[in-house]
Amino acid sequence: MRSHFWNRSAALLAVAAMAACGGGDGGSSEAADDAGEAAPAAAAVDPSTVGTISGMANFGGMVPTMEAIDMSAEAECAAGYGADGPMAQSVLVSEGGLANVFVYLSEGVSGAPAASGAATLDQVNCRYTPHVLGVQSGQDIEISNSDNLLHNINATPTENRGFNISQPRAGITSTQRFQVAEVMVPVRCDVHGWMQAYIGVVDHPYFAVTGADGSYSIANVPAGDYTLTAWHEEFGTQTANVTVTAGEMAVATFDYNAEMMGAEVPMGDALVLEHGTNRIRVERTQ
Repeated sequence: MRSHFWNRSAALLAVAAMAACGGGDGGSSEAADDAGEAAPAAAAVDPSTVGTISGMANFGGMVPTMEAIDMSAEAECAAGYGADGPMAQSVLVSEGGLANVFVYLSEGVSGAPAASGAATLDQVNCRYTPHVLGVQSGQDIEISNSDNLLHNINATPTENRGFNISQPRAGITSTQRFQVAEVMVPVRCDVHGWMQAYIGVVDHPYFAVTGADGSYSIANVPAGDYTLTAWHEEFGTQTANVTVTAGEMAVATFDYNAEMMGAEVPMGDALVLEHGTNRIRVERTQ
């Protein structure tokens, strides 16, 4: 079963080496520098040839109780959550809808348009926002720090080149990119162990993340037959076959419940650079 917390000693090692790996200004890392120029804007889509996929991630039964997060060491962050304080985000359910499910076309796509625009990942009150992010391969990811304290962003993909950058104060932004599809890329802050996020990278723009009510919508999908996959950090993956008709809406729904907790969650092996050396170690996630 996948561990939901990263090895403490690895986190301490990364913090100790932060000065070597992060850089003082939080600017773009070598991973982004090597990625080349940003992808050109996508061509206009003829609306008469595309449809929409929409649906829900439903949650039935008793909702698992989330653990409280101890942010007492960062009083400024803790103050942003009111009297109840911050809670873990792994299972968020509102009126029967499950949030933070990454939904994407996993089979049937061909000739997708290039990435356009930038995705954003922020750090607010000692949390990543959003918790789950979808991007297209080659798309810019603008990572910002809205907290006036030190964070570092440690992304550990298996198919892409990872990065570990520091952002020691508010207002710093770094631009990164992942060049090939990978679901999912885990992201963590080695300074604050409760901070984690997931980035789904696909080689087309046909993806979405369910909102607080569990709903999602994927627009401008070319007419055709597809496999749709839904990924969740606690419940693993589900798939559905969907047929898109031009000018119409196809509906695909995914159902979850507490008994599915602890499912095998695809993540791969995290490659972690040992800073100051030429070695790479592999952390098993299963």
